[in-house]
Amino acid sequence: MAKIDINIGALHLKNPVMTASGTFGYGLEFQDLVPLEEIGAIIVKGTTLNARQGNDYPRMAETPHGMLNCVGLQNKGAHYFAEQIYPKLAAFAPLPSPTVADMQPEYGGAQTQHSPCWIVNVSGSSPEDYAECAAVIEQLDHIPAIELNISCPNVRDGGMAFGVSCQGAASVVRAVRKAYSKTLIVKLSPNVTDISEIARAVEAEGADAVSLINTLMGMSIDIERRQPRLSIKTGGLSGPCIKPVALRMVWQVARAVKLPVIGMGGIMTAADAIEFFMVGASAVEIGTANFIDPTVTIKVRDGINRWLDEHGIADVHEIIGTIQ
Repeated sequence: MAKIDINIGALHLKNPVMTASGTFGYGLEFQDLVPLEEIGAIIVKGTTLNARQGNDYPRMAETPHGMLNCVGLQNKGAHYFAEQIYPKLAAFAPLPSPTVADMQPEYGGAQTQHSPCWIVNVSGSSPEDYAECAAVIEQLDHIPAIELNISCPNVRDGGMAFGVSCQGAASVVRAVRKAYSKTLIVKLSPNVTDISEIARAVEAEGADAVSLINTLMGMSIDIERRQPRLSIKTGGLSGPCIKPVALRMVWQVARAVKLPVIGMGGIMTAADAIEFFMVGASAVEIGTANFIDPTVTIKVRDGINRWLDEHGIADVHEIIGTIQ
């Protein structure tokens, strides 16, 4: 069987298939359906310093080959997560969170990982908010990384506002890097003119990796009601319809920075994931497909293994970035 473990900063994952934030809850909701420890990493739903109620309903609408959402980062805040949710994750994962030293034999570590890798998606309304939220998560031993969301299109303050300019993106990463010492992944917005510039800006401020793309801004109209289908009129478009855009942007960013790139956007099958590897992604996140099939991450992982074996490829790294 091919070697498919990968490194993201100091993080070592047994396979490169992750769940995207907002599409898999906190992971525990699916433990009766999916062997969570077999997923590369579980990125939990967006977390902010203070509780957020999210947007009014309706928040979701189906579109051809995709969906729109405007949930608006509903959550009970970082302290609630630390006090109420995290203990359940830690109890599920009794071993230390995996790092390069833990996982690789040349570092004297074990070769197997018996617990899920949990990553928290962090958002905020100011650089200070982001930093304070990250500082709360830093104290949680079983959370080895955060994904910094500077690209959410569904909130009126913060969110995407920081991700659409180099200055805004840099200001958030700079503040968080001072408060957070573990692996820092920055999630980029596609709603920009040149995503490579944003990627270079966050790299310069100390990001360990970038993930992309977040949802594209979209809209849908109910012509009988003569109203938008979403409560705030616009929302984030995801699903297979955005994959060509996501591939192009991952390809651009992978050529522009030296950081590991995590690709996402419309991945439904192993073939989709392999396309992302070929344009430069070291790992992938699966989002909308989880709503259709909660076991899709495992199926994609198995499909990657089969494809590599069928093509005589011993290590997934052999295909990463082969499209120049």
